Amino acid sequence: MIVVEKKNEKQFIVKVEEGTAKDYLITLDDYYYQKLTGGKITKEELIRKSFEFLLEREPKESILSKFNLKVISNYFPEYEKVIKSK
Repeated sequence: MIVVEKKNEKQFIVKVEEGTAKDYLITLDDYYYQKLTGGKITKEELIRKSFEFLLEREPKESILSKFNLKVISNYFPEYEKVIKSK
Protein backbone atom coordinates (compact mmCIF):
# COMPACT_ATOMS: atom_id res chain seq x y z
CA MET A 1 0.00 0.00 0.00
CA ILE A 2 1.25 3.47 -0.93
CA VAL A 3 -0.02 6.49 1.00
CA VAL A 4 0.94 10.00 -0.11
CA GLU A 5 0.47 12.91 2.29
CA LYS A 6 1.09 16.54 1.36
CA LYS A 7 3.53 18.26 3.72
CA ASN A 8 3.60 21.57 1.81
CA GLU A 9 3.39 22.73 -1.82
CA LYS A 10 6.62 20.98 -2.82
CA GLN A 11 7.16 18.24 -0.23
CA PHE A 12 5.25 15.04 0.35
CA ILE A 13 5.53 12.17 2.80
CA VAL A 14 5.12 8.76 1.24
CA LYS A 15 4.48 5.66 3.32
CA VAL A 16 4.99 2.29 1.67
CA GLU A 17 3.57 -0.69 3.56
CA GLU A 18 4.62 -4.11 2.28
CA GLY A 19 4.92 -6.21 5.38
CA THR A 20 6.91 -3.51 7.13
CA ALA A 21 6.43 0.22 6.57
CA LYS A 22 8.95 2.72 5.26
CA ASP A 23 8.57 6.50 4.96
CA TYR A 24 10.05 8.76 2.29
CA LEU A 25 10.31 12.53 1.90
CA ILE A 26 9.69 13.51 -1.72
CA THR A 27 10.17 16.90 -3.33
CA LEU A 28 8.21 17.73 -6.47
CA ASP A 29 8.82 20.98 -8.34
CA ASP A 30 5.86 22.58 -10.12
CA TYR A 31 7.58 22.71 -13.53
CA TYR A 32 8.40 18.99 -13.37
CA TYR A 33 4.87 18.13 -12.29
CA GLN A 34 3.50 20.10 -15.26
CA LYS A 35 6.02 18.51 -17.63
CA LEU A 36 4.95 15.00 -16.67
CA THR A 37 1.20 15.49 -16.24
CA GLY A 38 0.09 18.75 -17.84
CA GLY A 39 -1.91 19.17 -14.62
CA LYS A 40 -4.24 16.29 -15.58
CA ILE A 41 -3.72 14.43 -12.30
CA THR A 42 -2.87 15.60 -8.80
CA LYS A 43 0.67 15.78 -7.48
CA GLU A 44 -0.22 13.04 -5.01
CA GLU A 45 -1.39 10.78 -7.83
CA LEU A 46 1.83 11.41 -9.79
CA ILE A 47 3.91 10.49 -6.74
CA ARG A 48 1.84 7.35 -6.10
CA LYS A 49 2.28 6.25 -9.73
CA SER A 50 6.00 7.02 -9.50
CA PHE A 51 6.32 4.77 -6.45
CA GLU A 52 4.42 2.01 -8.24
CA PHE A 53 6.97 2.40 -11.06
CA LEU A 54 9.89 2.19 -8.63
CA LEU A 55 8.49 -0.77 -6.70
CA GLU A 56 8.10 -2.73 -9.94
CA ARG A 57 11.86 -2.37 -10.39
CA GLU A 58 13.37 -2.53 -6.90
CA PRO A 59 12.48 -3.36 -3.28
CA LYS A 60 11.31 -0.50 -1.07
CA GLU A 61 14.52 -0.79 0.97
CA SER A 62 16.55 0.20 -2.11
CA ILE A 63 14.60 3.43 -2.72
CA LEU A 64 16.25 6.58 -1.38
CA SER A 65 14.48 7.86 1.72
CA LYS A 66 14.65 11.50 0.58
CA PHE A 67 14.77 12.67 -3.03
CA ASN A 68 13.40 14.98 -5.71
CA LEU A 69 11.08 13.11 -8.07
CA LYS A 70 13.10 14.23 -11.10
CA VAL A 71 16.10 12.08 -10.06
CA ILE A 72 14.19 8.89 -10.86
CA SER A 73 15.05 9.34 -14.54
CA ASN A 74 18.77 9.36 -13.63
CA TYR A 75 18.38 5.74 -12.47
CA PHE A 76 15.62 4.67 -14.86
CA PRO A 77 15.83 6.51 -18.21
CA GLU A 78 12.41 5.17 -19.26
CA TYR A 79 10.66 6.76 -16.24
CA GLU A 80 9.29 9.91 -17.88
CA LYS A 81 7.98 8.07 -20.93
CA VAL A 82 6.29 5.40 -18.79
CA ILE A 83 4.75 7.93 -16.38
CA LYS A 84 3.45 10.14 -19.18
CA SER A 85 1.71 7.12 -20.73
CA LYS A 86 -0.11 6.10 -17.52
